[in-house]
Amino acid sequence: MADNQEDELERFMEGVKRRNPGEPEFHQAVHEVAMDIVPYIADKPIYKELMILERMTEPDRIISFRVTWEDDQGNIRVNRGYRVQQNNSIGPYKGGIRFHPSVTQSVLKFLAFEQTFKNSLTGLPMGGGKGGSDFNPKGKSDREVMRFCQAFMTELHRHIGPDTDVPAGDIGVGAREVGYMFGQYKRLVNRFEGVLTGKGLEFGGSRIRTEATGYGTVYMMEDMLTHHKESIDGKICVVSGSGNVATYCAKKLMELGGKVVTLSDSSGFVYDKDGLTLEKLEWVMDLKEKRRGRIEEFAREFGTEFHEGERPWGVPCNLAFPCATQNEIELADAEKLVANNVRGIAEGANMPTTPEAIKLIQKKRDLLHAPSKAANAGGVGVSGLEMSQNSLRLQWSAGEVDVRLREIIKGIHDQCVEFGRQSDGHIDYFKGANVAGFNKVAKAMIAYGVM
Repeated sequence: MADNQEDELERFMEGVKRRNPGEPEFHQAVHEVAMDIVPYIADKPIYKELMILERMTEPDRIISFRVTWEDDQGNIRVNRGYRVQQNNSIGPYKGGIRFHPSVTQSVLKFLAFEQTFKNSLTGLPMGGGKGGSDFNPKGKSDREVMRFCQAFMTELHRHIGPDTDVPAGDIGVGAREVGYMFGQYKRLVNRFEGVLTGKGLEFGGSRIRTEATGYGTVYMMEDMLTHHKESIDGKICVVSGSGNVATYCAKKLMELGGKVVTLSDSSGFVYDKDGLTLEKLEWVMDLKEKRRGRIEEFAREFGTEFHEGERPWGVPCNLAFPCATQNEIELADAEKLVANNVRGIAEGANMPTTPEAIKLIQKKRDLLHAPSKAANAGGVGVSGLEMSQNSLRLQWSAGEVDVRLREIIKGIHDQCVEFGRQSDGHIDYFKGANVAGFNKVAKAMIAYGVM
């Protein structure tokens, strides 16, 4: 980046921080995109004249509301709910709902901003949004979760709709929570419509929606390796997390011949030198989805190593799949991955790599690194397909959905190659994803004029 572009980037980020004080996650997400977009638009005056990038960083609206509910002991509890409607230039707002104590306006703004580019890359008509609450579903009874979801939707339903804003699940929001929220929406508006995705198959859900983010992360890695005449077969794979993204990422890797040796949660990680089997993976799914247990129990059950309070990035591997949470690969973790000569990283979680770690990784030119807005777009891709099925009053088979998902990820990879190819032939997947995602939204915004 030229010195004048560095200065322009610094001025731009100063403005973002001034308008959005105390929101480090949002600042990080914007900076990660602006690093590529500021140089890209340097010779494109229309983007600068219409302040397209500045407008993209300002949400269309942010809705904040109180959620009051009653626990099983009859105590009144109060949480805060949010919906960030970031940008609907190319379609209705689309993005998940997250229930977790870490939810803040900054976190949701970062996720909604990322979602705008991710949805653009899918090629489907979806804008960017995100929502959630600081409610923690862990340790709550089913009835407490139900009462909270109903209270949350009682306010949220005023701001969403199948042609306005279509939320989905995210961390802390699975099939159970989506079902409770959809039921309350239907009760309030007296209409059966596709206002949420991630629904049960019995009431309008799509097949392989649960698997889609994990599968898509692997498909992106497969496309990167294929582009370089390599494959996943025989590669040692390190996966973080043990939720839906991580477990279905692991499952697809095994189907393609990869050897998965780790899974993790907030307590630490397990290292299975022999590699996971489908039987072991099903045991983990039951542990996490039904028994709500900790990954340490896997080590006791199968006699593997458990590393308390650690992340798996020091384990020797060929491919790495961060599928847990944001900023889980810090500089020291990236140094370990580089020292072990990792061949590829595909981000299954949202923004799992810190800026310092990204800089180090990008210096290693033979390391393939797919950013989350490209690699984990499979989830929202199938959410978009669920919207289509709802509109058509159809339900496609798992095979049909998987074929469409595979096409969506292939399209994302091809866009990354087109916009990320350097003069020496190297593919900068971060730049490719950022520029390709920006282009589609920017052109729509220009077409609408100043608004």
